[in-house]
Amino acid sequence: MEKNGEKVANPAAKGRETSEFLMAIVRTLSTSADFQQREKEKARIEKTFTESDKKLGELVSENYQDLTQITQDFSTISKSVNEAREKIKKIKDDLSSCKTLLHCKRDELRRLWIEGVEQKTMVAMLDQIEQIKEVPTKLDNLLLKKHYLHGTELVVNAVAKLENQLVGVEALRDLKAELITRKEQLHEVLIEELNRQIYIKSQTPNFSSLPGKKGGSVAKQDTLKRKERNGVPPPEKIEFGKEVKEDLNSDPEDDPTHFIAILVESLYMLRKIPEAAEGLKVRIQPELSAIVARTSQLLLESTSNQVDASNQSQCLLDLLENIFHQFRFVAHMHKMVLRNLDRIITSGGQKEVSGVPVRQECLYDMTDVWSKIQAVVELLLREYLDVENTSASRQRAPTSFDEPSTDINSFFAKKRPAKPKKMALFRFDASIHAISTNSYVDDSRAFDTGDLFSSSLLAEMGLEKNQMVCKPSVYNITAIFRPLESFIREIEDAIACQDGTSSLQAFVTDFVQNIFLGHVHYTVSTSITSATKVDEEDESFDALRHVVDHKTQKELGVNRPLLTSTVTVDKNLQELRELMQDLPDYADQFLNMICNTLKEYRDTCHSAYREIVQYDSDERRVISAMWAKDEDISRFLRSLPSWRSLQSSRGQELASEDVCSEEEIKALNSKEAQILISNLTSSDGLIQQEIITDVTQMRTIANVHESLEWFFNRMKDFSNGLSARSTATAAETAASEYPPVSEKTLGSLKNLVKDFQDLAEICLLLLHLEVRVHCFYFLLPVAKQSNYAGPIDDLDPDSNVLKLNKDLTSMEEVLQQSLQPKKFKYIFESLGFLVASILMNSIQYMKKINENGIKKMCRNLFAIQQNLTNITMSRESDLDHARQYYELLYINPDDVITMIAEKGCQYTFQEYTELVKLHHRSHPALSPSQLEQRMQKLKEVIFKTPNGEHTP
Repeated sequence: MEKNGEKVANPAAKGRETSEFLMAIVRTLSTSADFQQREKEKARIEKTFTESDKKLGELVSENYQDLTQITQDFSTISKSVNEAREKIKKIKDDLSSCKTLLHCKRDELRRLWIEGVEQKTMVAMLDQIEQIKEVPTKLDNLLLKKHYLHGTELVVNAVAKLENQLVGVEALRDLKAELITRKEQLHEVLIEELNRQIYIKSQTPNFSSLPGKKGGSVAKQDTLKRKERNGVPPPEKIEFGKEVKEDLNSDPEDDPTHFIAILVESLYMLRKIPEAAEGLKVRIQPELSAIVARTSQLLLESTSNQVDASNQSQCLLDLLENIFHQFRFVAHMHKMVLRNLDRIITSGGQKEVSGVPVRQECLYDMTDVWSKIQAVVELLLREYLDVENTSASRQRAPTSFDEPSTDINSFFAKKRPAKPKKMALFRFDASIHAISTNSYVDDSRAFDTGDLFSSSLLAEMGLEKNQMVCKPSVYNITAIFRPLESFIREIEDAIACQDGTSSLQAFVTDFVQNIFLGHVHYTVSTSITSATKVDEEDESFDALRHVVDHKTQKELGVNRPLLTSTVTVDKNLQELRELMQDLPDYADQFLNMICNTLKEYRDTCHSAYREIVQYDSDERRVISAMWAKDEDISRFLRSLPSWRSLQSSRGQELASEDVCSEEEIKALNSKEAQILISNLTSSDGLIQQEIITDVTQMRTIANVHESLEWFFNRMKDFSNGLSARSTATAAETAASEYPPVSEKTLGSLKNLVKDFQDLAEICLLLLHLEVRVHCFYFLLPVAKQSNYAGPIDDLDPDSNVLKLNKDLTSMEEVLQQSLQPKKFKYIFESLGFLVASILMNSIQYMKKINENGIKKMCRNLFAIQQNLTNITMSRESDLDHARQYYELLYINPDDVITMIAEKGCQYTFQEYTELVKLHHRSHPALSPSQLEQRMQKLKEVIFKTPNGEHTP
């Protein structure tokens, strides 16, 4: 061993060393041979002894106090031990004496002990009797303060004493019967209190989203704060390992979680857990129904029973949101009750209730709660969605839209005439009697839900007959679909079932697919059919004659009349677009309806268009319709700057290379005139049936164009706002106004929108060409049928010219009111050039002409120029050019050729040729050889001039 760095020897070892040392000294002295060696050894030993004695003296002086204290302590201990020995000896003697004495008085002591025990038992029994007599009063006080755990423990212990220790006390028989009865009734009180805590205690409906109240977001915040004030944590966070205790100095309802644990613990003490579980399970649906009735009454009271059509859907939404909030709270409380019941089962081990072990099978679970909630919500929805009345007249909605890619020209092909529809002669549904009867029936059932809940059940709960907050309608689903779907997802998450497999989801899906979609499709179809009906008297498309009034135009933000049918279709499609937002899960179905509606309206518009442009039973078309259908003419017209400027006005920017100079525009106008002239001169001429003589038809076509273009722009914006489900990203879906849809249906929608654009453009091209065909119709006979070689100067223009002017004025009046200014300008733009070209080209049909005829032709040109100037508000210089052309007939052909040589060509070689030929036809005295010479000279002069680019 070492202590403080020094080695400390063991005493036994030290004794052995000392003995060995002495033996070594003795051995040395005995074996020493001489005296000196012994003397040396003696001196060494003495020296060592002296040193040891010195060390011993030093140690004694250093530890003197310790040695003194040890000596004193040893003396004290020795004295105490001696005294203890003497006392023990005395006690032994005393015990021996007591044993002798007790043995002598054993019977008397036994008697006294028995009497003491009996007296003690009687005193304890009297105390118990006094306590039991006070049990009813104490129980009433505890129940009044809702200290159920102490009350239950009190009555259970009292009954146990009466049935065990005090079973033979006859004076307590009545009290025993009373307490047993109170014990049996107490579990009903506890179950009733549990139901009150679950369904009534913390329910505070909030109708802040109604008009004049707080906003919806504020209402949600209030709801969350209300939950926090209730102080009910999630059941998963409740610790059940601790013993349930009750504080008599606090209000038990301040902590709902602990209060429910107390109630369940009290029921367990009463051995009534199975009965309590069954009682709670049976009361779920009636209590949920009472919540619906109570919330409806509170909502009606908060609105003073004044629910108008504008806020009916909002009232229903507010009702459902409050009901959902209360149902969530009910489920939350049930979950808490079940957690406490589970605690009783798992922590009790082999505990028994009513002699039977408590098993989980004896209880209900959250699936039962959510099933009842779904059942009540479904009953509520059946009434508000008017399922019973609409299911009898179910309409099937189209399941999908699948239209092959179509060519716009296919709609202008020859088709068989449709058979006339059989129409009813008259109906009575609009009579005064029918209207009054239907109104009475609707009003009598509008706000009645007698079929929803049992009247006797509501009466038992102190509630009146349940009232509805809005009229039943299938369209109520639009306002409640999103919160309803959110609530259903909560239910499916709570019961851990697969998405879409809950009974409430099945009901909603069945309603939307089998009732709502069909009803919407029927309503939309009926509305559009009514707006696009055919007038049976004149077999015309009557809807094309009706336009919206000025008030509607102002509301729509348009400055030209639109067809009532188009606005009606757009209104119905707008409703379908809103339904896509309200019911995003069924966006594809609503988009299918939109596509089907567009297809039907497109076909209707094409049929109406064909009725306007065909004039014979063989379905022969007017010239302008044939030209608009012609691919070459249509492509050329769409390439003109005037058409491209229209596209730029629709939001498409005009490229810099598309801007043409004046010379280029004149060349394009000339090409247009040549194409139209060549198409007409190749035919046998025009008949009246080949033009549209009724200007109201022109107005109709203009209205169709404006309406379809407006409709196309709206539908284009809608289609551009959609995204395909297969290609849409999460960011696009979040930013989009509409949910993603099927890529195939979206493609069909865009094709249909393109069809409306094509038809609108065809209508505008038709008007553009129809005005020009009218010019051909009236101006071609001017040269062929009129006499320009008469002896008398006719001061009036040709009758056909006057008719043309009248016709152009009529078209101007109707088109100016129906078309936008740019489009009106497009219709009449470059018309002067075409008229000039027609009249200049007609010179070949004149047999001869004199000065009177030249004046008459100039008057014709001036009359047309004056009229076109009034229409276009610009001087038609092309008609001056044509008039100057005819005035060349005043000059001798040789002078004309000289003028060409000096000033250059103002007209084409062909035009000069026809001029020279007409001069020779007008002067029979001139020989054919002179004509040939002049033609040869004309050719040489023209092709040698700087402007020789004018080729024949």
